[in-house]
Amino acid sequence: MNIRPLDLLDFPSLSRYRNDAVMLDSSRALTRGNPLGAAGFLSHFNLARHRYTAILKQNGDSLLGSVIHTPGDTFARLLYLAPIPHLTHPSLPLLIEHLATQAGTWGAFHIIAEVDETNDAFPALRSAGFAVYAWQRMWDVSSVTGAGDWSGWARVREMNLPAIQSLYYQIVPPLLQPVEPAPRRAVGFICNEGMRCYVNPISGALGIVLSPLIHPDATEVEAKLSAFIANLPDRHGRSVYLCVRSYQAWLENALEDLGGRPSARQAVMVKHLTRLIKDEQLAPAVQPAGVTVQPSRVSRIETKK
Repeated sequence: MNIRPLDLLDFPSLSRYRNDAVMLDSSRALTRGNPLGAAGFLSHFNLARHRYTAILKQNGDSLLGSVIHTPGDTFARLLYLAPIPHLTHPSLPLLIEHLATQAGTWGAFHIIAEVDETNDAFPALRSAGFAVYAWQRMWDVSSVTGAGDWSGWARVREMNLPAIQSLYYQIVPPLLQPVEPAPRRAVGFICNEGMRCYVNPISGALGIVLSPLIHPDATEVEAKLSAFIANLPDRHGRSVYLCVRSYQAWLENALEDLGGRPSARQAVMVKHLTRLIKDEQLAPAVQPAGVTVQPSRVSRIETKK
């Protein structure tokens, strides 16, 4: 068995697997398209980005996988695995482990993969140490139109960041908070009414994915979302999707009423690459100046018989 990094001689293999890979980063796939295309191939060799692709070859079979990381983030993402007919190959967990090891060298503490639980990649991810932390659906809301009040939405400013972080901690379960931390930059849009609705658009050449944080006590959610989607700035005809995680599943009823179209349910899987261990250390006691300590003495111990 041989696992090695991708090189220029592998271009024919990459082209062959273009339509034969399972995508494990839904937002990137919807906004930027197939990473095995011609443009995606060139990005494999961009040294300014943390992206690594490896090939495993064994007994004439070839397996391909890729991992990506944004510098400064505490997590990385599996990008894809290929080819689909070989996702049940017994060595696929070894390739996934190899990709995870590379992510650890970038300083990532966790690695995330999004996959349909009926997909053949699901058992291999479990074997490689991934566990399900949440579920999600990508809703196609491109056709949603609304006459709601757009003026209630505003671009996030630095002064709004504490309110957004507070909303995050109220909505995202503690189990997921270390994996995908609270927003650290003033990006996206917030609804001024009570600061209970926040949406962060992720844009690419092919589409826009909306990641919402909406408090269950928010009012007129359908009207707010329809107004936002219908008036989304800089859309330029691109498709629009809204990601609904299991901890905000109640939003699905509103999206269904608005005419959104859901994708198949996906498992959000996480593998922990490292953990913080606090070692106990002896600390010297500081004796105040001018104070002496007289050792106690026991001259006799009496016991009751």
